[in-house]
Amino acid sequence: MVDESHFPTPRVTHAQVLRLAGPIVLSNISTPLLGIADMVVIGRIPNPAALGAIALGGTIFNFVYWGFGFLRMGTTGLTAQAVGAGDAPEVSANLGRALLIALAIGLSLIALQWPIGLAAFALLKGSPDVQTMAHDFFAIRIWSAPFTLANFAILGWFIGRQKANVALVLQVFMNGINIVLNVTFVAVLGWAVKGVALGTVIAEIAATGLGLFLAARNLKSVGWHWEWPRLLDREKLGRMIAVNRDIMIRTFCLIFAFAFFTSQGARSGDVLLAANAVLGQFIAVSAFLLDAFGFAAEALVGQAVGARERATLDQAVRLSALWAGGVAFALSVGLLVAGPFFIDMLTTSSEVREAARLYLPWAAAAPFAAVWCFLLDGIFIGATRSGEMRNAMALSLGIFLGAWWLLAGPYGNHGLWAALILFYLARGATLLRLYPAIAKAATRDPAVTYR
Repeated sequence: MVDESHFPTPRVTHAQVLRLAGPIVLSNISTPLLGIADMVVIGRIPNPAALGAIALGGTIFNFVYWGFGFLRMGTTGLTAQAVGAGDAPEVSANLGRALLIALAIGLSLIALQWPIGLAAFALLKGSPDVQTMAHDFFAIRIWSAPFTLANFAILGWFIGRQKANVALVLQVFMNGINIVLNVTFVAVLGWAVKGVALGTVIAEIAATGLGLFLAARNLKSVGWHWEWPRLLDREKLGRMIAVNRDIMIRTFCLIFAFAFFTSQGARSGDVLLAANAVLGQFIAVSAFLLDAFGFAAEALVGQAVGARERATLDQAVRLSALWAGGVAFALSVGLLVAGPFFIDMLTTSSEVREAARLYLPWAAAAPFAAVWCFLLDGIFIGATRSGEMRNAMALSLGIFLGAWWLLAGPYGNHGLWAALILFYLARGATLLRLYPAIAKAATRDPAVTYR
């Protein structure tokens, strides 16, 4: 008999939202700090090609692994629903299924590393030195694929259990080990780019080991039973794969939109490309902060859907929106006021500084324009309505491309930024339009929940 007292009661408060979002903010911030640390370590090498190789190799893996980020999101929604329903065996099984999918995809990436590398390096050009070192980086880093994807699944499972503090521990542990190893391998042993790649692989393996240990200990408290018939249940496994497939399609649409934005900026010349890149850093940091409220919504909404509690669902959405909107407004105002100072910190070029100041209002508007789609993404992931997410993203991508086509010609880079803001707003609007019907169905009809 399962002791359901280990599952939280479906009730949402301001404190609960902050307890979930706070650790995730800190966890998200640790990721860009790792990138900065890598740049500092590699930057001490006299050969500038080493820095370019890290940037090139990092771009490849960011694209590949971001595309498989559905493992984190899909696992969160399904696990949160099982928590809300008080179904401990299904809570356990969701982790097992996600790990099986992560293992299968990770091993496939290793097996297909030659064609993946061939395609990636054909698209991303560099000098002969950069290409050589980037190939070395790729050849080592690809072996972390199963562990990277397993970490996605483990993080998603803990967030679905509303244990964001454990997710924080895992991320800080992994990034901390990575920084120590990179300093040791590069600054002490002189292994350069290969040292950075090896340090990342070892850190991913260590984080997976710690994550599995913490998950096993946590599962024992609720009656851990991993049975192959349940793990391989065709209906449940098919539902997880379908949810993850839709999120993957949605994610690749998102990747394409930002890649298109960057490529169009590059056509406007080096100064505008650099200015957009500087302003893009502001948007990236804002996204790391605001995504935390989307993560919190995933867990809270999923729990409410699993318990089929409409009042709890509405309260989760209301409080998450209140905090997310407030933080986004503060970020937008802060960027508008302090943006010139941060621009001067990131570049010494007078031309780039002038251009970045000109387009700063667009970047400052981005957090408040984007927060609603971040939040609604979390709500729909928690409700496991991935098909609607996929369709809304495809429509929003079409709106973005249409806006660019209409605005970029007469308004140049201003038109490109306007199209990006419209893309954020379209993502939010298309999901918001569907929310009332989905909220009603998800908390009433068990056929649309995890069951």
